Amino acid sequence: MNTTRTKRWTGKMDSLTTDYLKDVMGKMEVYGDRVQFGLTSPGPRPYYQLTNSSDKKMAFDGNNHLLHPKEDEFVGVNSTPVFSLEQIKAAIAAGGFRSTSSSSRGSSGATRSSSPRAGSSAMKAKDLIDAARYEYFRSNRQTMPDGIGEHSAEITELMLKGSSAADAFNEVIKRHF
Repeated sequence: MNTTRTKRWTGKMDSLTTDYLKDVMGKMEVYGDRVQFGLTSPGPRPYYQLTNSSDKKMAFDGNNHLLHPKEDEFVGVNSTPVFSLEQIKAAIAAGGFRSTSSSSRGSSGATRSSSPRAGSSAMKAKDLIDAARYEYFRSNRQTMPDGIGEHSAEITELMLKGSSAADAFNEVIKRHF
């Protein structure tokens, strides 16, 4: 029997509701313009950590209350990559994060009993970055120089280091065009 009371967040960004993302965005507008979601959160809504322009960090639980995180809660394989306020706004506008490679599972209720956290979270992070990169490109295609696609690996690398899609594209354009 599957119940939602004991369901944990699986780390899939496309499972986050737009209402939850709106709550996160509200906190971001006040406390910090970058967010990381914790992959070890106990409930269906993940803990998250905001970082402001002075690199001060503030963590919140799934109900948007202040949280004193564990030392390793938002480090390495325990968290998603950093997302900018623009990426969260884009996800809300699109109805949530959507991975272009994911397929609808319907109501089968299939779950995995074990998952290699390091490999799967790294893969999810890359998929999220790729989706955000493509969404930014698609929205700004008219202003992009020809040949920008040849630098997608470099853009992805910048985004993995915490740059927003806009900042990563602008940096690559400044370097190569």
